Amino acid sequence: MIIIMEPKATVEQINAVKRYMENKGFKIVLNHGDVMTVLAAIGDKRLIEPQSVASFDGVREVKLIQEPYKLASRESKEEDTVVEFKNGVKIGGLERPVMMVGPCSVEKDFSWLLEVATAAKEMGCEFLRGGAFKPRTSPYDFDGLGEKGLQYLKEAAEKTNMLVVSEVMDTADVDMFCDYVDLIQIGARNMQNFKLLKAVGKAGKPVLLKRGPAATIREFLLAAEHIMANDNGNVILCERGVKGFDSTFTRNTLDIAAIPIIKKFSHLPVIADPSHGTGRRYLIEPMSKAALMAGAHGLMIEIHNDPDNASSDGAQSLSLPMFKEVQRHLNKLIGRIDYDNKLEKAEREKAALK
Repeated sequence: MIIIMEPKATVEQINAVKRYMENKGFKIVLNHGDVMTVLAAIGDKRLIEPQSVASFDGVREVKLIQEPYKLASRESKEEDTVVEFKNGVKIGGLERPVMMVGPCSVEKDFSWLLEVATAAKEMGCEFLRGGAFKPRTSPYDFDGLGEKGLQYLKEAAEKTNMLVVSEVMDTADVDMFCDYVDLIQIGARNMQNFKLLKAVGKAGKPVLLKRGPAATIREFLLAAEHIMANDNGNVILCERGVKGFDSTFTRNTLDIAAIPIIKKFSHLPVIADPSHGTGRRYLIEPMSKAALMAGAHGLMIEIHNDPDNASSDGAQSLSLPMFKEVQRHLNKLIGRIDYDNKLEKAEREKAALK
């Protein structure tokens, strides 16, 4: 259930509705928009009659949300969620699409990672990505440097004025991750690790949630719901490909259609990972462009200074010269999208004044 308050509703009126619903056993999440406040009420709707809430002063409308993902639904929040970071970078809505780039795994030493970070920064990328703890299919494969890898990521990001995104795999490590990263990643294999989703929700840091390789869009949004239900609305979704029936040419099938679908039914930002989505470096540029044109709020791409000898995912990683060439092309497209977004922002602001 969502309770839409009048634009001029007072704090006292909003709090009165909140107290009433909480006394009835509902959990309340407040969404303060530019124009009005919306209360998302989570609980058993059989415990209350919507008309009893609609009679409160300051209430404009009471709506029942049909989708099982209540907080992530566009029904509960019409305006787009924009996640903001410490250096002013914003993801979502009509903000400029962002770039998250770096190696699949943090490996070797710090100077090696700094070379990658420096190249990324030179090309205008905002986030340095890298795996310090790696979920590997084989127990004999390289599974990351652990906390030392996080230290390398943080130091390289500080030297290049970038943000850090890295994957956490264990609830016991969440607090440690908060000391090193700006954006906590939940990998595809942990999309339905509900204890982990709850833990990152309670941590309060922004979360990048990757779609599971066999997950439906509804299951994907319900996974986000677990994070949001634990008082963390700063969730960014990542379409990273699903398992297809033909693995001859691609590792996964990047579901481009998922991007506009998610934007229609949810207010959360969504980015794309064409590296995992294809598994082939020659496909990264065309699929990146397709994702951006479909409305993605950003891209996550794997780059490496020696991809043929990478500890993991070398086949889907761009060398630094390849990355710079691809990024030059992507920057042109991102610039055009940003220009169009600014025009739309101006039109919306003008319409709001009428």
